[in-house]
Amino acid sequence: MIRIATRSSALAKAQAGQVGELLGGAELVEVSSDGEAGDKARFVRGVERALLDGGAEIGVHSAKDLPAELPEGLAIAAVPVREDPADAWIGVGSSLDDVPEGARIGTASLRRRAQLLAARPDLRVEELHGNVDTRLRRLEEGELDAIVLAVAGLRRLGREGEISFALPAEAMTPAAGQGALVLQIRAGDEDSQDLAAAIGDETALCELTVERAVVALLEATCATPIGVHAQVEGGRIEASAFVGLPDGGEWIRDRVEGESSDPVALGELLGERLLGAGAREILDRAEAAA
Repeated sequence: MIRIATRSSALAKAQAGQVGELLGGAELVEVSSDGEAGDKARFVRGVERALLDGGAEIGVHSAKDLPAELPEGLAIAAVPVREDPADAWIGVGSSLDDVPEGARIGTASLRRRAQLLAARPDLRVEELHGNVDTRLRRLEEGELDAIVLAVAGLRRLGREGEISFALPAEAMTPAAGQGALVLQIRAGDEDSQDLAAAIGDETALCELTVERAVVALLEATCATPIGVHAQVEGGRIEASAFVGLPDGGEWIRDRVEGESSDPVALGELLGERLLGAGAREILDRAEAAA
């Protein structure tokens, strides 16, 4: 039976379990997440080490956690059908405009913070870390008025009923890869490649390729306040992006369209447009203030 490497969090195991079901059965190999708190790269290290050491044949990652550059010896084999990439609002209000003035909003994401404050400077955005259950518990205990999480993660955990409303992409551009899973293998492992490819989705892979191309060109990290969202429809791609300061005081949005035949070129076009509009300066200032 094929072995799937996964982190031990409830969400990671749920995602890996779903991939295992698509593959017709698999053994889950749980690995540790080592590194400093706030260092999102730690989410992928243990899984990648298991692949390189031969402890598993396939690694499952949340695509938004996967750095632009992969370690030598590893490759992306496939991307299954993508879940909804939107961000979910949980708490007071039925829309962003309807949220009471001065509401306390919890998030650990600079991307979410920047866009929330760009749209609603009156909001009090507070640091919120921990797994999904921890974050929801802080909301239930009245420490916050609302929190923002990914729709995809809540759905995969069977917690979709917690969502008050989904934030539209024009107000909250998702993180690159949000809602998508990446199946990673050892480079040259043809058997694992064939298994993974059988459950891959070309549309999801195309969208992720666009988004990762933007992130790579801007040399963004998981801590960079940048959102990128690509959508394939009818052989064409529409891609949008947001870059801003964490305080919401300065930001750039842009959008491009093109043929789905060359997703890397379209992503690089969007990235170049952002750089031409001053994205590098904004990102440098955001990173200096972090």
